[in-house]
Amino acid sequence: MKLFDVYPLFPIEPIKATGSWLWDSEGKKYLDLYGGHAVISIGHNHPHFVEALKSQLDKISFYSNSVKNSLQEKLAEKLGQLSGYPDHQLFLCNSGAEANENALKLASFVTGRKKVIAFKKAFHGRTSGAVAATDNPKIVAPFNAGHDIVFLPLNDDKAFTETINKDIAAVIIEGIQGVGGIQLPNDSFLKLLAAKCKEVGALLILDEVQSGYGRTGKFFAHQYSGIEADLITIAKGMGNGFPVGGVLIHPDIKPWSGMLGTTFGGNYLACAAALSVLEVIEQEDLMNNALKLGNYWMEQLNSFASITEVRGKGLMIGFDLPDSLSALRKDLLFQHHIFTGEAKPNTVRLLPSLALTKNEAVLFLEALSIELKKPVLS
Repeated sequence: MKLFDVYPLFPIEPIKATGSWLWDSEGKKYLDLYGGHAVISIGHNHPHFVEALKSQLDKISFYSNSVKNSLQEKLAEKLGQLSGYPDHQLFLCNSGAEANENALKLASFVTGRKKVIAFKKAFHGRTSGAVAATDNPKIVAPFNAGHDIVFLPLNDDKAFTETINKDIAAVIIEGIQGVGGIQLPNDSFLKLLAAKCKEVGALLILDEVQSGYGRTGKFFAHQYSGIEADLITIAKGMGNGFPVGGVLIHPDIKPWSGMLGTTFGGNYLACAAALSVLEVIEQEDLMNNALKLGNYWMEQLNSFASITEVRGKGLMIGFDLPDSLSALRKDLLFQHHIFTGEAKPNTVRLLPSLALTKNEAVLFLEALSIELKKPVLS
């Protein structure tokens, strides 16, 4: 049997990792500034994370959600404490796609409506409802999952105000658009969304799958605007590489038996991984580290004349390049052994571990200076 070939692959096979570093099958060492799409939140193989999984494996790794699992309760309590949403409820699943799918279901259950407003190039997901709310014509057509998705431009107050009405079940928006090239919703735009949702009885869903878990210097990116969300979807950095996702649900939404379901969501290993991540974020003050090093990077990046624009918050950064420098990402990887991400056409994305060090941040700038011909000021 062959693999179903849908991923373009670099000819590199990582076989070992620690902190912000990877080693491939040929023994080459790489600086990882992408973390598998913002998944590695506390560093590869963090000792506390590894020990939490080993310890849980010695006890029990899986049973269904038909029995009590106190680890779920501990995770919910810790997540509420660190996130600033102590009164929200937690539903655990396996991925960002599932989290958004369940958030859409909840919005329809609560409102009795099917229409959803989303924003171009935004929204995580590979399940049917989540795919329908991507802006990709190649994969949207076959799916609608019973939802009528209306796409609007980001930060367009007029378009949104003209579209929002009492037929809308939910408005879903990323705290920061990741795949869209690190596009930031304006604080005023998020406030408008929150106010209009309340006005028409729609639910506001914040997709924090990539931008959450302390990456921006606050626990959630939308918290910079001062708004609160009815539903918040999380995944990626939640398990530091272990598959886990979830939905934070407003306390006014009351559950009933069978309302949502999952087989693997909230299993013992997933909870152990997710709880260890929160403990490390708190104990090592990683949100502050993300903010400090992110500000340093953005200041330095803005000093490169050949970089046309820098966007982001904390350690979620994108910078744009002219067409003549479109090969920069590959040059960083193959000439300097540094992993970064990209968004089309010419945006480089930086999504490293929140435990990134200043020395590692400088190493990247030094490599960048070689490619862009500018000295680095440390």
